[in-house]
Amino acid sequence: MGRTVRILDEEDVRATLDMASCIDAVQEALIKYSTGRSEQPSVIHLEVPEAQGEIHVKAGHLHGAPRYVVKVSSGFYGTEPPSYDGVVIVFDARTGAPVAFLLDNGFVTDQRTAAAGGVAARYLAPERVETVAVIGTGIQARAQLEALAVVRPGVCEVKIWGRNPDRARRCVEDVRLRLDVPEGCAVDSAASIQHAVEGADVVITCTGSREPLVRAEWLALGVHVTALGSDGPDKQELHPDVLARADLVVVDSRDQCARMGELHHAIDAGLFQEDRPVELGEICAGERRGRTRSDQLTVCDLTGLGVQDVAAAALVLERSGTRGRVLEL
Repeated sequence: MGRTVRILDEEDVRATLDMASCIDAVQEALIKYSTGRSEQPSVIHLEVPEAQGEIHVKAGHLHGAPRYVVKVSSGFYGTEPPSYDGVVIVFDARTGAPVAFLLDNGFVTDQRTAAAGGVAARYLAPERVETVAVIGTGIQARAQLEALAVVRPGVCEVKIWGRNPDRARRCVEDVRLRLDVPEGCAVDSAASIQHAVEGADVVITCTGSREPLVRAEWLALGVHVTALGSDGPDKQELHPDVLARADLVVVDSRDQCARMGELHHAIDAGLFQEDRPVELGEICAGERRGRTRSDQLTVCDLTGLGVQDVAAAALVLERSGTRGRVLEL
């Protein structure tokens, strides 16, 4: 008996995966993960050192869903600009047969990563966000600001810092031109990390740093920090004292963050206990509380979960209609 597989390219995927819907879908996936209604293996890491390449393989299944997903995403940093790519393979959860290939050039990863930041801001950021600091100048610098605008509109100032001044200037220009920046919102590059984060209501770190960048003493009262660059054991963006000082530390996965997130470094430094953090899905499910006071320092450590890819891919397939090509097997 013949079967078919759908092939969707980046244009098809972009046309179906808007940020607001992705935030809601990722939130539901995080709830299922934290309430034991999903399956997710450990991340596979592969490096190509001669090209400064990193490859991550993630997979996931949401109980009762008709499909499961395996995703391969890559970042090659030896090119200028860095090269990002990926493919999402969707399988039938009843038979294991492949049903779709999303040749998305990494867009699913970009969108679902930003969506998790949007979920974090929804429950942890101050009700009124006027000033945002972004540490990093890559794709997530843009995408995280887009997600934040969905859940906390009305930002008045964005300060962007990057190691490379030219990339920082390009990022500032992109944010001004491409994102729906409110009228009167100032978007500028910062001379230093400290200058960027001081006085900010929300701090977003999205770099590939192997050393801590943000220190606790620079952070204002009541700030929320979303850190998403530490997706490997050797990566780090926050000094462990940020987590030690925080009133609430939230993670996407306690197990995964204890192995390779900011939590991992704080535990190794003896400044934090592995069982202390709350999972974001627990907060979304109403099992634990998010921000409860305006003066709280909240931190969310996001390492990226395969269930987020499942949620995003499901949205794409539900909305794609007749887009793409169909292969007869």
